[in-house]
Formats: sequence, C-alpha cells, structure tokens
Amino acid sequence: MLKGISPILSPELLKIIAEMGHGDELVIADGNFPGSSIGKRCVRLDGHGGAEVMRAIVQLFPLDDFVKAPLAVMEVPAGMFEGDRAPIWAEYEAIGKDDLPQAEFEFMEHEAFMARAKAAYAVVQTGERALYANIILRKGVVRG
Repeated sequence: MLKGISPILSPELLKIIAEMGHGDELVIADGNFPGSSIGKRCVRLDGHGGAEVMRAIVQLFPLDDFVKAPLAVMEVPAGMFEGDRAPIWAEYEAIGKDDLPQAEFEFMEHEAFMARAKAAYAVVQTGERALYANIILRKGVVRG
C-alpha cells in the first residue's frame, strides 16, 4: 500500500504506466471490450468503473498537451444516444479537462478505434457496464 496512490491501481498497472513514455497510449475498456485478445498487455480491474479508473490514472499520468485530442472514443451508431454521445463521455470529458483544460476527444469509427487499441501500449479492462465506455488516453510529458 502506498500513500497518495489510489488503491484501485494494481502493482501491475502502476508498473505499466511508469514504463509508458510520451505519446504511448492506454485503453480504458468497458466490460464488453475484447481486452485480452486486442491488448499487447491487459490488466484487469473488474470491480471498478471506467470513470473511476480514469480518474485514478490521470492523477499519475499527464495527458498529452502536444496534440489537440489526447482522448479518443469510438463513435456510437446514429440515434443510439441523445446527441450521438454516450452518457459516460461527460464524465470522461470532465476528468480529462481537470488534467488538461484544452483536452478534446477524437471520435473514431469502430474499426479505426479497434486498430488503434490494438497498437496501444496496454488495455485496462474494467467492469464498466455502460455502453461505448471505451476510451484511449495518450500519455504526455511529466514536467518539472
């Protein structure tokens, strides 16, 4: 147990995010995502939701301020949600903006998102049950 680090972050996940460098990407995946078959590395945090995990990670992991959109989500089918935005995205957006106020989302077509997820450094498989709750975070530079 460490002070100042969320207890939901496992030793395995802490090692992975410490290994990651500027520009590396991390997928926070919902419970339906094929994390083990897609990810080069897959860490399971089944008892936790996507926003809870993202909040814990962003406390230790700066978002990339060298790009306009350090966050990426999979586009939803037209008409599935009001405004064609998954409800959980509002939580993700708030967490992202707490770390990097100018952070924007990139909205990706399903196959493009899956290809990018496959190339990501790691996948964190959560127990999130919300639909379209997968998000890719691009790691930035730790300054000063």
